[in-house]
Amino acid sequence: MEPVGDTLPITELLDERRHLLEVAHWMLGSRPASERVTDEAYRRWYGLSDHQRDRITVPRAWLTQVVGEICLARLALPGRREDAQGPVPGREQNGPGPGGEVSAVLLRTLDALSPLVRGALVLDDTLEMPPGTLAGIVGQPEGRSAEPADAARRSHRARRAQPTPPRRQDEIAHAVRHACADGDAGRLASLLSPDVTAFFDGGGKVRALTRPVTGSARVTRSLLILLARHPRTSLHTHPANGRTGLVVRCDDQVAAVISLDITGTRVVHMWVVLNPDKLRSWNRPRA
Repeated sequence: MEPVGDTLPITELLDERRHLLEVAHWMLGSRPASERVTDEAYRRWYGLSDHQRDRITVPRAWLTQVVGEICLARLALPGRREDAQGPVPGREQNGPGPGGEVSAVLLRTLDALSPLVRGALVLDDTLEMPPGTLAGIVGQPEGRSAEPADAARRSHRARRAQPTPPRRQDEIAHAVRHACADGDAGRLASLLSPDVTAFFDGGGKVRALTRPVTGSARVTRSLLILLARHPRTSLHTHPANGRTGLVVRCDDQVAAVISLDITGTRVVHMWVVLNPDKLRSWNRPRA
């Protein structure tokens, strides 16, 4: 299947973010600090131009190095050592750290080091990332907020002109789920409008697509890559934004919510929410 831009299976997107959080946690010893560092690393990724990103052959390694450098910078600043307080992560289960490469012996060694030295050791020795400062980081890219808004207005006008009964919407949503679950590109494409547009909202916190994908063939490819079969993932139909949509679960957590705008008998817009902040309400423990 031909790739579409930066499309990756959802398991890889989540594993990448989890890996970065673990690296930051190992270096700083703080969950809130690791979240902030990881978010900053993704902001730098999206601050690169398309040409700069294309030249990075292993984005995960690039992001890992950025996380390490941000952590070292935090540890070196006076008054910022509070980020590195607390027990060494992973001690309670005596298990491996990032990538499964940190042994129990290293755990005890890390605990005896100062925060700055500990961070350098994890970055250089354990993760085998060379020290140094990355170049070529530029400002934030131009915003594209107008595109989803325009699409929403067009979709609203289309639904009013050619309304789809709720029962038919449910049938199409279930058919889309089955096509995605089976990896049936032909079936999925037949359920999409020829000029269907899909929007991917990663919130800058996972390495998802940033531009809309247009056309049934390209949307089919991007969606099937994102939802590629994996033992850890499952796909369900569920009410979303007042209509039947799709919910992707990974490791018993909601990893994505997909809303479908349907006109007549076909999907005209897809809204794929991957932003972990927007999915918090989906993952709250039930009373």
